[in-house]
Amino acid sequence: MCRHLAFVGDQEPLGRLLVEPPHGLYRQSWAPRHQRYGTVNADGFGVGWYAEGDPVPARYRRAGPIWADQSFADLARVVRTRALLAAVRDATLAGADAEAAAAPFAAGHWLFSHNGAIAGWPRSLAAVSRTLPAEDLLALEARTDSALVWALVLARLRSGDEMSQALADTVAEVAAAAPGSRLNLLLTDGDTVAATAWGDTLWYLAGPGRRTVVASEPYDDDPLWHEVPDRTLLVANRTDVLLTPLKDTEDAPGKEPRP
Repeated sequence: MCRHLAFVGDQEPLGRLLVEPPHGLYRQSWAPRHQRYGTVNADGFGVGWYAEGDPVPARYRRAGPIWADQSFADLARVVRTRALLAAVRDATLAGADAEAAAAPFAAGHWLFSHNGAIAGWPRSLAAVSRTLPAEDLLALEARTDSALVWALVLARLRSGDEMSQALADTVAEVAAAAPGSRLNLLLTDGDTVAATAWGDTLWYLAGPGRRTVVASEPYDDDPLWHEVPDRTLLVANRTDVLLTPLKDTEDAPGKEPRP
């Protein structure tokens, strides 16, 4: 279910990160190498990036597959950025939300993506959704599980939580309400990347130089790629990567252990 990537570093063209690599996100839309669920990510794509001197990112999203957009590769060749978040989508359920359902979701200086699926959606998160203010629910960009997860993360960010805490607490809440969900979340503010590995693959590439890439899977065969263990929180900037185990609420007392 989806592939995504975040980058922070010195300025680079979008295409050098997304299109040019032999197994980049562009190719992962039809030939991912490490995707455990689904085979083709053709239900939309999106890129959010930060321009020099502007903390609010721009977004380019479409409802169709990235390979069918004849303008994207040309745009990606010339647009440069110090940070981005991009995703190609394999929809959990068919819907009519078009590009509004494509990550990245955005608010202020944040960009967000969810790779995974909520078990038992939408019934499983009915009680969780009622913890959000009505205006947050009415403001959802799309009628998808990912959009609701973003609303939960965003509510925590707006209440003052750090990015890492907002992701960790959201994963714990959703996993408790909907056991078996896959919750690989990816969040950036243009300087820091926070991510969770929960049910699907996550990798990171640190260096050379002042750059870090966090992605669902490696875009090349560089030996510097490292796989993130499942049930792990990652926080990274241009020079450092920190990994912290996440508490597995699905193995809490009173719950059946995971197979």
